Amino acid sequence: MPAARRFTTIVGPVALGLLALSAGAQTPLKTLLVDVDHRASTSLNGDWHYIVDMPGRGLYSAGGKINDNGYGLNVKPSMTVGGRVQEYDFSTAPTLKVPGDWNTQEPTLFRYEGIVWYQRDFPFQPRAGMRTFLHVGAANYRSYVWVNGKRICDHEGGYTPYDCEVTGTAHAGNNFVVIAVDSARIADGIPGLDVDWYNYGGLTRDVSLVEVPKAFIDDFDIHLKKGTTDTLSGYVHVEGGMAGSKVTVGVPEAELAASVTTDATGRAPFEMKAATLALWSPGAPKLYKVELTAGTDALTDDVGFRDIRVEGTRILLNGKAVFLQGANAHAEAPIRGGRVTNQTDVDNIFGYLKDLDANFVRLCHYPQDERMERTADRRGIMVWSEIPIWQHITYEKPEVYAKAVAMLGEMIRRDRNKASVILWSVSNETPDNPVRTKFLTNLANEARHMDDTRLITSALLQPKTVDGIVKQNDPFTAALDVIGQNEYVGWYSYRAEEADALRWELPQKPVIMSEFGAEAKFGHHGGKDERWTEEQQVNFFEHNFVMLSHIPQVRGFAPWVLADFRSPTRNIPGLQDGFNRKGLVSDKGEKKPAFYVVKKIYDEGRMGKAE
Repeated sequence: MPAARRFTTIVGPVALGLLALSAGAQTPLKTLLVDVDHRASTSLNGDWHYIVDMPGRGLYSAGGKINDNGYGLNVKPSMTVGGRVQEYDFSTAPTLKVPGDWNTQEPTLFRYEGIVWYQRDFPFQPRAGMRTFLHVGAANYRSYVWVNGKRICDHEGGYTPYDCEVTGTAHAGNNFVVIAVDSARIADGIPGLDVDWYNYGGLTRDVSLVEVPKAFIDDFDIHLKKGTTDTLSGYVHVEGGMAGSKVTVGVPEAELAASVTTDATGRAPFEMKAATLALWSPGAPKLYKVELTAGTDALTDDVGFRDIRVEGTRILLNGKAVFLQGANAHAEAPIRGGRVTNQTDVDNIFGYLKDLDANFVRLCHYPQDERMERTADRRGIMVWSEIPIWQHITYEKPEVYAKAVAMLGEMIRRDRNKASVILWSVSNETPDNPVRTKFLTNLANEARHMDDTRLITSALLQPKTVDGIVKQNDPFTAALDVIGQNEYVGWYSYRAEEADALRWELPQKPVIMSEFGAEAKFGHHGGKDERWTEEQQVNFFEHNFVMLSHIPQVRGFAPWVLADFRSPTRNIPGLQDGFNRKGLVSDKGEKKPAFYVVKKIYDEGRMGKAE
């Protein structure tokens, strides 16, 4: 397969044909590098020159096709009369930091949704027998990549990684890369046009060059075998190798090693039994060093081993009932603002979770920076990870389903070996109708096919209340292992005190109250029935916890939300100012009184009905 114009995805042949962004980029790349943060790489982070796209002259030409004769060529302007006039020059253009969003870096781009062209030069020296990939951690929402004037790949999806092979395109000496990033919301996108979080555009995660041997480990899975506490099983996949190639898997600390060979598809299954194995849990987040080799390629990872399953209405971690107490968290940096881009941002978020005495976090509403899951692995926080199917999606279109499968696959492939991730979520607050139910049920089954070691969930809308009973009869619940239930009794409906008497009828499955909360601006005071006051937020949680204590299926809490975050729909001056104020912590890192209400509940364990 030639290196140029590949479309990064990992799904089946039907979906592949639907995912191409343009007529010039329809050849799929079937590999996607995993554990890039554990491979040697050359960082391309730092200052990138940028140009804001000019409609009609920039990325999209007539008919919506990609313009391969525009800024991607990075042509220098002629300073001599008679030469071709090029009215741009990346070399003298202003710069943006990568990773980062453009909205919070450049005031004139704060509300901009559209196309920005990024460019940077990089030196390179190819090594014999090696393949080279340009790895992009995430670019929101669609992106198009040129190296040395040649378009090499396109990608759709703002929150998952992709890789463009540049073997043979990047040459010895000086090179350049141009990436056009289009953050414009589209009706057939995932998410769609209407989202309740800020649409940060740009190269929002790390960019790097990764060199691997011609035959290399592009994917692997190692997990605790179901029904055991001492046996590891999984597979290693080798891309570019021959059938019968030797693969070794080792966990030295557990005195485990296996030598297996690849089949015709490049896959090498394995199984290893340990004399003893310390299992990962929030109280003891044990990680083992895993070592993989295939020919001249070697890869290591830090992996925890645990079992997560459902029994009746209980969630069992390593065979013991567990209660999840945590919060929702957006990938927005507290205090600094903008997209999470570094370990300091992540540590701030996890510091609040630990202060809350949380053992769980819902990383809403999209796959977040890989540092989040890595940190959760180390700090013993269980994770709910979700793709951005949020409310209004065009469920009737096959090409939209194909996008959903691709995003789901990219999320699972990246994070399947992270012990902290216990729940894959396929959606949030979607309308109950047959087309949507079929779409999401199929997607839940896709998730199980990709990874049968975790639980499948989704966050459901609060149903209507009839005669004091809130009855959840959404047929989609049949496809879920764990039901995520959103509710805002005391904020969008009723007074907080009325929550005490409400009763819920839910299916006989474990339930996580995946959203519940009320807005309060830090330092704003008033009566307990006055919106946006700290007193009203406290009153909301006090009565909601009374209501939730009456629901026997509840096995976890995720208040909405850990910290205030930007949203284009929150526009009351002096109170919201463009922020959703339901945070337990303000956008400046100040803990509101409601934080301590939730913390007291968690510390005392009064609500934790694990059994």
